[in-house]
Parts: sequence; structure tokens; C-alpha cells
Amino acid sequence: EQQAALVNALPYVDRGFDEAGVREAALGMVEEEMRRYRPTKNYLEHLPPLNLHQFETDILRAEFERLSSRQPPEHMSMKRYELPAPPTGRLTDVQSWRDSVDNSRAQLEHQSVRIENLQLLLAHGSDAWRCHNDTLVRMVAETERRLQATRKAVKEVNLQRKTEQVQAGERLHTLEDTWVHLVMKNYELEREIADLETAVSKAEAERPLPQTEKSTEPEAAQVETAEAAEASDDNDELPPTPPARQSPVPTPPPASEEPADD
Repeated sequence: EQQAALVNALPYVDRGFDEAGVREAALGMVEEEMRRYRPTKNYLEHLPPLNLHQFETDILRAEFERLSSRQPPEHMSMKRYELPAPPTGRLTDVQSWRDSVDNSRAQLEHQSVRIENLQLLLAHGSDAWRCHNDTLVRMVAETERRLQATRKAVKEVNLQRKTEQVQAGERLHTLEDTWVHLVMKNYELEREIADLETAVSKAEAERPLPQTEKSTEPEAAQVETAEAAEASDDNDELPPTPPARQSPVPTPPPASEEPADD
């Protein structure tokens, strides 16, 4: 399944490309990425291996080998177009004369075929050429029709893309303006809050603390310490207290012993 490509470039909407240096910077980034790009995926792996020798024949293969070895080409033999007589030393050889006669007959037949081809060309060549031209005209017309259809499709795609980008661009510009307004508003609020916090801290540092707000616990401790010190001083100034006199406790008389009754 093919996934939709995410296009993050809006050439019909993006702004700022007309500024100096922006286009050069973009082209420089593209060139830098192209220099660093190294394809890691084989996009033809789903296809069978390419057979480079599929259409080679023995003649082509021999010619390729000759070119690889940098050898000069062989000149075409023109003996079949000549009518040589038997060599001087073989004028009395019957086989040599037969070979010469056979060559003459082959040359004569070849000339006869050429004459027939010329006669056919004179008789039907013009009509065949006109048919060929008509075929070419139809091919050109069909190609032009396909070209116009392709151009129309491309134009419709570009128009649709421009319409979608313009509509999206208006919303993007509105959102961008709203974002800028909110960012500036937040910045102003943060600045005002910082100023207020600075003013509050400064006012608290400059304002003296009232007496009623001081803690009473240290004062109570000081009062108790002072009273204890005064009491100690008073005790030092008074004369020592004499010990209290103890009254004698009367000792009861011993009990008289009575005689026991008999």
C-alpha cells in the first residue's frame, strides 16, 4: 500500500524567498545534501537481473571483441563484384574457367534483381512513400494529442495544488498572526509580573517592622531574667536571718509502778 507523502513546502504561499541571500542559502543546502547523499536501497531489486548480452549475435560479439582489443576493422571484400579471368598460369584449367563463369552468372543475376527492384520502385514507390508519410502524420497527431492531454493534466494538478495551498496558506497566516499576538501578550504579562515582583520585594525591604508585630517571647524571657537578678540583689543586701529558737519540749514523768494485786 502506498502512503500519502507529507508535503511541508508551500511554494505558492511561503514568504521570504525574495529576500537577499535566501535563494542562495536554499540552493547551497540542496547541493550539500546531494553531495552527502548515498543511496542505500536498490530500487530495482524487484526486477530480474539485466541481461546485457540478450541481443548480441556472433557478428556483434566479434566486433565488440575487436573494439575491446583496439584492432583495426577488416575491409570489405569486393571480389564478388569483380569478373576476373583465370590466372595466367591456369588459362588451360577447365575448373578455373568454370569458377569464372559461375561468378559471372551470379553477377548477372544480382544486376537483374537490382533492375527489378528499380522497376518496382518506379511503379509503386511513390504510393508506398505516401502511405509511409500518412502513417508518420497519424503518429505525430497521436503524439501531439497525448502531449496536450498530459499538459492539461499537469496544469489541472498545478491549479488544484495552488488552490489548496492558497486556502491552507490563509489559515496558516491567520494562525501565525494569532500565535505572534499571543506570544507578545505572554511576554508583556511576564514582564509586568516581573516588574510587580521587583516592586513588592523592594517595598518589603524598605518598610520598617512595627513594635506590635515583634515577638513577645524574648521580652518575657528578659523580664523573668531581670526579676531573678533583682531578687538575687535584694537577698544579698538583707542581714542573715537568725535561726529560730526551739522551745523545750517537756519530758513526761516516768510512770509509777504499782504493786500487782495478789
